[in-house]
Amino acid sequence: WNPAFIWLILAVGLFYSIMTRFVQVRHLGEMCRLLLKSGGQSEHGISSFQAMTVSLSGRVGIGNIAGVAAAIGFGGPGAVFWMWLGAFFGAATAYVESTLAQIYKSRDPETGQHLGGPAYYFERCLGWKWYGIVFAISAVISCGIFLLGPQANGMANAVVQVIGEGTVVNSGIAGEIGIYRLTATAFTLLLLGFIIFGGIKRIANFAEVVVPFMAIAYIGLALIIVAINITHVPELIALIIGDAFSPQAGFGAAIGWGVKRGIYSNEAGQGTGAHPAAAADVEHPVQQGLIQAFSVYITTLLVCSATALVILMTKQYNVVADQTFAGAGTQYIASYLQDAAGAVIHADPNSPAFTQIGMESVFGKIGPVLVAIAIFFFAFTSILAYYYIAETNIIYLAQKLGLRHNATLVVKISAMLAVGYGSINSAGYIWNIGEIGVGMTTWLNIIGMLIIFLTVGRPTIVALRDYERQQKANLPVYTFDPQALGIKGATFWEEKLQRQQEDKAVQPPPGDL
Repeated sequence: WNPAFIWLILAVGLFYSIMTRFVQVRHLGEMCRLLLKSGGQSEHGISSFQAMTVSLSGRVGIGNIAGVAAAIGFGGPGAVFWMWLGAFFGAATAYVESTLAQIYKSRDPETGQHLGGPAYYFERCLGWKWYGIVFAISAVISCGIFLLGPQANGMANAVVQVIGEGTVVNSGIAGEIGIYRLTATAFTLLLLGFIIFGGIKRIANFAEVVVPFMAIAYIGLALIIVAINITHVPELIALIIGDAFSPQAGFGAAIGWGVKRGIYSNEAGQGTGAHPAAAADVEHPVQQGLIQAFSVYITTLLVCSATALVILMTKQYNVVADQTFAGAGTQYIASYLQDAAGAVIHADPNSPAFTQIGMESVFGKIGPVLVAIAIFFFAFTSILAYYYIAETNIIYLAQKLGLRHNATLVVKISAMLAVGYGSINSAGYIWNIGEIGVGMTTWLNIIGMLIIFLTVGRPTIVALRDYERQQKANLPVYTFDPQALGIKGATFWEEKLQRQQEDKAVQPPPGDL
């Protein structure tokens, strides 16, 4: 996560925005239309709406609550502006990676489910099987182990923030741990095991119900706080924008923390959102690309902004001076978080504390409870999404090694161990591991996508033009013919088109019915 990497992420988003003629703006209405009609069931895949909710499960997680708090705590209020800017450009990146995943997806020969993601499109589009294997290994480690810790840690910390640690026992693994933290961890593991052993259908069914409800409820709570402080909105916007360019914590800190936590939240460029995108059953690859681009707006411009408004409007935050939280020894640039006696409250920016205290200042003792509930479901659905991504990539690897059953079982067990470990360790340590995981997949995915774009005929742009042509013709049903468009390696769509043509050929003419 060095500065060059952060600027690369922004530059790639700007590049794709220009090359797609700002698809994230031009097709905003189409995104909403597709979202409204994307329900229904699919025999072999999942519905487009379910794919978006599974993707949102990964995007709407602990990063939207504790991650935003960390961005403000280490980067100042100006970090929020850079989160917004990163999301705007990131929506174009999400369109590209999700459309690529749809174009080059395949059908699992054992289950019939649709599978895809960066490993698949690197192999099928570039012909680089080795690069696909490298990404798949990285994704299994990142999503199956590293990224699970911050979500589990945030869930446990939220519970402890509300009810305390309880009786302390010696775990033998992470020292002394409260019994309430252990109880929350055990409950999480039981629920996780029940769902992941049910496969993608059970994950999608759970996400389809929980994610929209929790996102709307959480945003609703934030809007109540905005309504109470409506006269301060112009002042707050001015603070965010002004601090973005002359911030309290330093210009580079605001950009770095804003973009870093924004990418952690909306996942644009990581390649993670491409996996559920590939699982969707759609008429044309571009349709899922547009829906996934819209999901970036949902996670950052709505959910992350809701957290930022709660923290900034209630002034329940501190800004750390040297990018390091050291408890009572921490030096601050700004310290608004104080107790009744005026002493600074040393709350870890990596935890949900800022958000919970902000909610408590408006809603009383029920505030932290509401945040804890939101964190539990947001983080838990993120764990499910990350598990699904890890499983998709282990299937990709196992198909080449002949270890399918054992491999997926190993991922299930390792995921549950990672969740348990993350729940009982310190927040800062676990977040550092998570950031390593994000960096691993993002570097590989962004570089690979740029190589595809610059060397293989720009399949996502060709597909977008084809979709816009059919849209302009007002066709009742969209089709995708990769061979006619000069797109090679899209065998799933070639076979689908052939089946459609065969079905059409055997249908009797209307007059013969």
